[in-house]
Amino acid sequence: MTLNDPLIGALLDGRYRVEQRIAVGGMATVYRGTDTRLDRTVALKVMHPSLAGDADFTARFIREAKAVARLAHPNVVNVLDQGADPRAVFMAMEYVPGRTLRDLLRDRGALSVRAALDVLEPVLAALGAAHRAGLVHRDVKPENVLITDNGLVKVADFGLVRIMGAADQNATATTEAGQLLGTVSYLAPEQISQDAPTDQRVDVYAAGILLYEMLTGAKPHTGENAAQVMYRHLHEDVPAPSRTAPAVGPELDALVAAATARDPQARPWDAVELLAAVQRVRRTLPDGQLDAEPPASGRPTPQFNPGEETAVISAPPGLERTSVLDVPPDLLPPVRPVNEDLPARRRRTARRRSGNTKPLIWSAVVLAVVLLVGGVTYTLSSAVYATVPSVLGQSRQQAVTILDKQGLHGTYTQQFSESVQAGQVISTDPGVGAKVRKSDAVKVVVSRGPERVPVPELTNRPLAEAGKALADARLTAGTTTEQFSDTVPKGAVISADPAPGTALSPNSPVALTVSKGMHLVPDVVGMSKDDAVKALQDAGFTPQIAGLLPLGKATGQSPAAGTPRPQGSTVTVTISLF
Repeated sequence: MTLNDPLIGALLDGRYRVEQRIAVGGMATVYRGTDTRLDRTVALKVMHPSLAGDADFTARFIREAKAVARLAHPNVVNVLDQGADPRAVFMAMEYVPGRTLRDLLRDRGALSVRAALDVLEPVLAALGAAHRAGLVHRDVKPENVLITDNGLVKVADFGLVRIMGAADQNATATTEAGQLLGTVSYLAPEQISQDAPTDQRVDVYAAGILLYEMLTGAKPHTGENAAQVMYRHLHEDVPAPSRTAPAVGPELDALVAAATARDPQARPWDAVELLAAVQRVRRTLPDGQLDAEPPASGRPTPQFNPGEETAVISAPPGLERTSVLDVPPDLLPPVRPVNEDLPARRRRTARRRSGNTKPLIWSAVVLAVVLLVGGVTYTLSSAVYATVPSVLGQSRQQAVTILDKQGLHGTYTQQFSESVQAGQVISTDPGVGAKVRKSDAVKVVVSRGPERVPVPELTNRPLAEAGKALADARLTAGTTTEQFSDTVPKGAVISADPAPGTALSPNSPVALTVSKGMHLVPDVVGMSKDDAVKALQDAGFTPQIAGLLPLGKATGQSPAAGTPRPQGSTVTVTISLF
């Protein structure tokens, strides 16, 4: 198959060497290749020649590829480049070794609730980033959900993406009148009816179908042909998954019902809103319900088909390929006569099975090639769990990058630290080396640097009140000294050291100077004139001498000793011989 491909060995756009075909879709073929300039492995998505010849389709493909290239998210397969040469129109994308969710469902059938949510949450995170950037995927399905070798879930193939608000929005999923692009098992009713422009809620609908399929191992709407499936999307509600998988509780039934409501107005507004609802539900579910094994009927069993040498896995009817479909005018499935005889039905069934043999062989070969390219046998635990890396001492942005590489995300809080520089990580919970579910956030504590608190304003406040203010500010009262003051009431604070507004570490002491009130007039009676004058001046008063006996002693004073007076007040001293 690969040896006959004319593109194998070609050098596209003088840069990308095509090496091996790894997948074929309804609109493009994906190859593994090498970027010869940067010497790195890439995935090359090459449009089918029939579509590449359509100038309008090619122009839209290029325009929208550029829009998706700006969408940088750890759960999105990044678009690296876009180009064209005479042989092909192509996109160069991030190469993701691993397997698809479709491969996982074929191998395991229905998943446990925990495993299903562990896959769905990063899918919704990727779609949410696209929705908030104004992009709609429009082809969400298990084939476009990749699980890397290290367990990271990535959404691929934004080939049908639409830019919300773009001039061609009325052509959301259509190519020409009566046709639509997409995968019928995951099309929202409004995509099929084409009676109004579509928006991001078509991705919400497809994500609901995805959740149903992971919980039950089957699609909710099946049929003998595409028209029957489309008819059921339009006229039948998605059944509750608990009808097939009893371990699924009413909370998940409600999630599926909300996401797959036929009226888009009844769905969550976008993938971000649905993700928040999923996470709320997860927190309410006990471990026993999260980890309950799905019923055996939800798991595939090998079946031998005539003409095939290997066992293949039975799966619900195909319809996974993205394709251009003609929409019947009334979307009514063919009516089978009730009285049709059994032999006729058997002959029709035999023809249908015979016609489906080649697609089954083709799918088995493609699956084998993908597994060989990946080179690693996938285990579910690697898709769900990761080891917490060391981010201690890193900046927040560096921590985000390191966690993203492990398929993890963090919730960030800040904490004061006397030893770790501001902006650097102090600790994580769980700690470094611990195993953690990729759906659970790693709690990352980032340093705010040393904590400092300001000294409050304490002047003129009573000592007891000043002490409480210091305690409220997480400081302590230090040494207290007293001092006379003509302006500060007795017992109130005159000053603080350090001064108000100074930044201190918590629990640091603050020294206080407390007012003793106004100055007290000293007792100078009995002193000589010179001694009395000196005592009054030392106390801050202005002495005034009364009497004409300079050699006498003070026999009286006014105001009397012990009287409080402002500093600088006049004190009259009477000098007498006797």
